[in-house]
Amino acid sequence: MKKKLNILEVNKAYFPHIGGIETLIRQYSEELGRLDGVSVKTLVCRDGRGRTIREKICGVDITRAGSFGTYFKCPISVSFFAYMRKMAKKADVVHIHVPFPLADAALMLSGFKGKVVVSWHSDIVRQKKLMLFYKPFMRYLLKRADVILTATEGHVKHSLYLPEYRSKCRVLPYGIVQEDYLSVKRVPFLTEKASDKSSVKVFFTGRLVYYKGVEVLLKAFESVKGCELFIAGTGDLGDKLRHFVSARNMGNKVHFLGFLPDEQLKQAYADCDIFVLPSVATSEAFGIVQLEAMIYGKPVINTALRSGVPYVSLNGKTGITVPPSDPKALAKAINTLAENRELREKYGKAAAERVQSSFNEKNILKQLYDILK
Repeated sequence: MKKKLNILEVNKAYFPHIGGIETLIRQYSEELGRLDGVSVKTLVCRDGRGRTIREKICGVDITRAGSFGTYFKCPISVSFFAYMRKMAKKADVVHIHVPFPLADAALMLSGFKGKVVVSWHSDIVRQKKLMLFYKPFMRYLLKRADVILTATEGHVKHSLYLPEYRSKCRVLPYGIVQEDYLSVKRVPFLTEKASDKSSVKVFFTGRLVYYKGVEVLLKAFESVKGCELFIAGTGDLGDKLRHFVSARNMGNKVHFLGFLPDEQLKQAYADCDIFVLPSVATSEAFGIVQLEAMIYGKPVINTALRSGVPYVSLNGKTGITVPPSDPKALAKAINTLAENRELREKYGKAAAERVQSSFNEKNILKQLYDILK
C-alpha cells in the first residue's frame, strides 16, 4: 500500500486574510490536499489577538495559533511553538513560507528531523531592528532547508542572502487557476463608474501602503490624458491619497473603489484597458495581481524593481516597465498605451499567452508535488 505523504504548510496567516502569499498558501493547501495519497495540515497564527482556533475551510485542516497581536508585522504567539512541535512530528515534509521569523525559531526548537522546503517570497526590507534578532534564525533555516523555492530568478539574483545558497534554490513561479477567472461573467463594472464612458480605463488593486507606489501613480495621473483611474483596496494611506485627489480636483478621473469582493475584482480586471503596478520597494516581490490582469489579456505597466516584479510582465512584450518612483516615466507609459489601442491589444494578447504557458496553476502544482514528495 502506498504511503501517504503528510505535508505541513506554515505561514503567518490564512484566508480570509488578504494578501498574495495568503492566496498562494490557500491554493497549495487546497490543491495538494485533493491529490491521492496526500494529507495537508496548515499552521498559521490568528489575525490580531485571540485564542487558538482549529477549523476546516474548503477541506483544509487549519490551526490558527493564539496570538497576542503583532510586532514589526510579525505575530506574537507562544502556542505556535507547541503546535509546530506537535504537528511537525506527524509530517514528512514541512513547507515554510518566509519571511516569517516565528516559524524559523519554532522549527529550530521543534526537533523536527524530516525534510524542509522553504518558499522564499522576499527579503525583509524595512525592519532593520528586527533583522538584528532574526538573522541567526533565518540563516539556520536556509542551512536546514533541503530546497529553497523562489518565484523568479530575480528573487535569487537580487536577494542579500540567497546567492550563498544558490545550489539549493529552484524557481517555481506563482500561478493562477485560469478557469476561476475566465468563467466569471463579464460586465462593464468600471465603465459604469466612469465619468466619461469613452475614457481609457486604468486599474490598480492592492493595499494602500507605502511600497505599492499609489502616490507616484496619482502624481503621474496629473499628466495623463483621456484616461480614468480606478483604485481598489484599503490601507493606511487611504485618507492621504483621497486628500491628494481632492486637493487637485481630480475626482472626476480618479475613483476609489474600496475593498472589492472576489467576483467584482475579477470583473474589474476584465473591464479595464490597462493594469498598473507602480510599486516602489522590493517588498513587492512578485505581484500576483499582474497575472490576474494578464489572464484577461490586459497590458501591464510595472516597475524595474530588483525583485521578481519585472520578470512577470515583460517590458516590450506584455507591457511596459518603468523606473520605480518616477511619475514622469509612469505618465509617459500610460499615455503611450492609452493613445495606441493596437499596442494595447498586442501586449494584452501576449500577456494572456504568457500566463497560459508559464503560470498555469495545475502545472505548477505538479512541480510542487514532485519537489515535496
